[in-house]
Amino acid sequence: MLGTLAHLLATLPQAGRVEWIGLRPARRAAPDAVATVEARPGGLAGDRHFSVQGARQVTLIQAEHIAAVAAMLGRGSIDPGLLRRNLVISGINLLALKGRRFQVGEALLEWSGLCQPCSRMEEALGPGGYNAMRGHGGITARVLEAGIVAVGSDLRALPLAASQCGAEHEDEE
Repeated sequence: MLGTLAHLLATLPQAGRVEWIGLRPARRAAPDAVATVEARPGGLAGDRHFSVQGARQVTLIQAEHIAAVAAMLGRGSIDPGLLRRNLVISGINLLALKGRRFQVGEALLEWSGLCQPCSRMEEALGPGGYNAMRGHGGITARVLEAGIVAVGSDLRALPLAASQCGAEHEDEE
C-alpha cells in the first residue's frame, strides 16, 4: 500500500544541499556570492531584503531548475546571480516544503510562499527569460531561528505534526 495523500505529502526523506549563496547589498545591485551567511529572524545578514516583517526574508531556487531554464534559453548554464535568489539548493524538491519548517545549516526556516519571476528576468536573461522562469522561480521563507548557512550545508525538512498532515495541502488533492 502506498499510503494516503496526506502520508505521501508528509514523507520527505530527501535532503538538499546548499550550492550557492548570494546577497544583494542594494536595490538593483548584483548579488555578492559568499561562502557563508548568518540567517537571523528577518533574513540574511547583509542582504537588502532583511526585514523582520516580510515573508520574503530568504529566497531559494533549485539548481535543477536553473539547468532547466538554461536549456529552455538555449544556454549551457546560467550564473545563479542573474536569478536574484539567495540560496541555490540541489537534491530536493523545494515545492515539497510547502507548509513546512526546514533546517538549512544551523538555521530554522519556514515556507512562506512561491518566488515568482519578475520582469527583471527578461533583462537579466534576455528575450524569453521571464517565461522560461515561470514555474521555476523557487520559494520564499522566513527565518525562525538564527544560524550559519554555508555552501555545502544540508537542507532537511522537519517532520510535520500529526495535525499538519494534509491541512496545508488540501488544495492539492
